[in-house]
Amino acid sequence: MNFALTEDQTAIRSAIEDVCKNFDDEYWTHKDKVGGFPEDFYTAMASAGWLGIAMPEEYGGAGLGISEACLMMETVSGSGAGLSGASAIHMNVFGLHPVVVHANDEQKARWLPPIIEGKQKACFGVTEPNTGLNTLKLKTTAVRKGDKYVVNGQKVWISTAQVANKILLLARTTPIDQVKSAAHGLSLFYTDLDRSKIDVHEIEKMGRKAVDSNQLFIDGLEIPVEDRIGEEGEGFKYILHGLNPERLLLAAEATGLGRAALRRAAKYAGERIVFDRPIGKNQGIQHPLAERWIDLEAGTLLYQRGAWLYDQGLSCGAEANAAKFFCAEAGYRACETAVMTHGGMGYAKEYHVERYFRESMLPRIAPVSPQLILCFIAERVLGLPKSY
Repeated sequence: MNFALTEDQTAIRSAIEDVCKNFDDEYWTHKDKVGGFPEDFYTAMASAGWLGIAMPEEYGGAGLGISEACLMMETVSGSGAGLSGASAIHMNVFGLHPVVVHANDEQKARWLPPIIEGKQKACFGVTEPNTGLNTLKLKTTAVRKGDKYVVNGQKVWISTAQVANKILLLARTTPIDQVKSAAHGLSLFYTDLDRSKIDVHEIEKMGRKAVDSNQLFIDGLEIPVEDRIGEEGEGFKYILHGLNPERLLLAAEATGLGRAALRRAAKYAGERIVFDRPIGKNQGIQHPLAERWIDLEAGTLLYQRGAWLYDQGLSCGAEANAAKFFCAEAGYRACETAVMTHGGMGYAKEYHVERYFRESMLPRIAPVSPQLILCFIAERVLGLPKSY
């Protein structure tokens, strides 16, 4: 087994670091304070060709795998951009993967180049207020009327909807009491986010102010039939192609965030003098930081294995979920330890670790709860009975 990055992967990491150097901690702290989508960062990543890292070359993408995408996302997050920087671009990787896999050639040619070039932005419209993670019970409806569908319903926790031009939307096309199976009856669309039919209400939240989260109220949105991906009623099956990559990307982003926090904490511990000695000389400071490094190294191996399995076309559900669970916790603990290492200054915004700590909650919560991941592992890996 060879755990070393390839020459190409090393070059990718170096190139991403070069882009991120222009967007330092002060930039992201300002964005965290005033909000507003990081357009200049998004444009810089698009200009360097990274928004299509896992999209086909024939449409302007790089044609690389989820392994390289994870490396990119860890590097972005680890630069100090954290979840603010990562969330601004990761929709391009996981969100549109169902388009890459299941859309027809005409749709790909129409949809992918504008996203890759940074001319359009998309949001991911799946989660609903009253169904949460119970995706099969979605209530937003899409009723076909001739050559179009008319959509009504609500979505919640939809990132970048304030700035998006497009929406990847999962809606019910067959009433739930008429479906032939629990996974049938949902259809997937990629269409214009028509703000005359969709009210977008931003949700004020604890962190990641630069990337908005929203509740959507959809009233009479008309979607052309040609904006439906694949067969009617098979949308849930299609959306699954984005879920494991999403978990792996979040795992990588959490790991990167933890590394950024650990880097700042170690630097501070080496420089902060108390009782005539650096606090990093004390094992009470050293050991927690060393443990966090071990956690992050283990998490890296876990998400890399999951991404490798995905890129090989192999089953990776357990590994992707395990990586998301473990890396989210490792990143959180690293950020928490960084705050505590700074003592009172860890609570001050100028040292940045409090921003990291707030953002470290997000990978623990989204896109799936740690409890459901444990249920998945218990049932699918250990063979235990379903608990819900």
